Amino acid sequence: MGALDGIKVLDLSRVLAGPFCGQMLADNGAEVIKVEAPGGDLNRTFPYAVGDGQTSNWLSVNRGKKDITLNLKSPKARDLLDALVAKMDVVIQSFLPDTAEKLGVGYERLHAINPNLIYCSISGYGAKGPLRNKPGYDTLVSAYTGLFAMTGESDRPPVRLGVAAIDMSTGMLAYSGVVSALLAREHGAGGQRVDASLLESGVTLLGYQGVAWTAGNVLVEREGAGFSTISPYGVYRARDGEILIGAPAQNKWLLVCDVLEAPELATDERYASNESRCRHDADLRIDMEAKLVAQDVHTWLPQFEAAGVATAPMNTIDQVLQDEQVLANDMVVPAKRPDGTTVDLLGLPFKLSGTPGKPGSAPPEPGQHNDSVFSKLLGLSISEIEALKDDGAI
Repeated sequence: MGALDGIKVLDLSRVLAGPFCGQMLADNGAEVIKVEAPGGDLNRTFPYAVGDGQTSNWLSVNRGKKDITLNLKSPKARDLLDALVAKMDVVIQSFLPDTAEKLGVGYERLHAINPNLIYCSISGYGAKGPLRNKPGYDTLVSAYTGLFAMTGESDRPPVRLGVAAIDMSTGMLAYSGVVSALLAREHGAGGQRVDASLLESGVTLLGYQGVAWTAGNVLVEREGAGFSTISPYGVYRARDGEILIGAPAQNKWLLVCDVLEAPELATDERYASNESRCRHDADLRIDMEAKLVAQDVHTWLPQFEAAGVATAPMNTIDQVLQDEQVLANDMVVPAKRPDGTTVDLLGLPFKLSGTPGKPGSAPPEPGQHNDSVFSKLLGLSISEIEALKDDGAI
């Protein structure tokens, strides 16, 4: 069994955050019904194109779902929505608050239809405040929450994060909120609203840098690949590539010197303490790389690891997704397409021993499950479903 077997979810959300929440629910056994407009989700048009008219955006967050189409501006589609909501445990939506109300998917209305419903609303800037109706996009909210400004070299303009960290973390946090609400419902709390937003996720990701400001009035600035307060700790050039080396304590620094066979660095006054190494970090980089250039990255790695020094290669995505350790933890999984072929997708980021998640089939085509969902869940006949198609409701 899956942890969420028997749970029914209506996923009205779009792009990444909400659909990722829905995908994790599906991976853990929930029956997730993805709702698209008749023309298809905008996410199907975003980069990167991977063939067969599909994009990596769509494939990355819609695994294991059933797919129906509803034109929420149609009264007949609204009736279908209401009938489905009455049978659901969870609804996920990511419309702007005012848009949700206009489309009939606001919390109060759906809660009245189904008081036991867990209603998950995902927004850009939160459910309250003057920006509650402002559209939110990962990169823009990254700038708004300070993550953008903290990323890059100190003497250069800031750079965006290389991944959609806020979108994806919002999906994870929404998932945890939904599961928490389902657990509370089991204890008698009934249905409730779960709010998650890119803004709140971005502020949460500030972590200890944020608390440095709130608790100590310390404003952390861009530090590049390393840390201004720890040296050596960063990316260094070896003969054939780059290697990350971290020595956060004095004994680790001495071990670095041993591995590099550089006793002169251990006795150099400029490098006698972490504080002095930080002051002379540029010189230390030159001296370390003069040693590192003698060997390849994968020759150095086992030597540092054997000595107990924190180290890692600077992998590219293709290297990561073929890495033995990544594959051993089931982070690349095949998903079956309707035609019987498979596509490799990313695995579930947490594992349960007793009720393990099971990544489902490849993301569906628009309206792929219209007939089965409307007939099995709502009892509609084939002729009634065809009439709805002709009417433009689905």
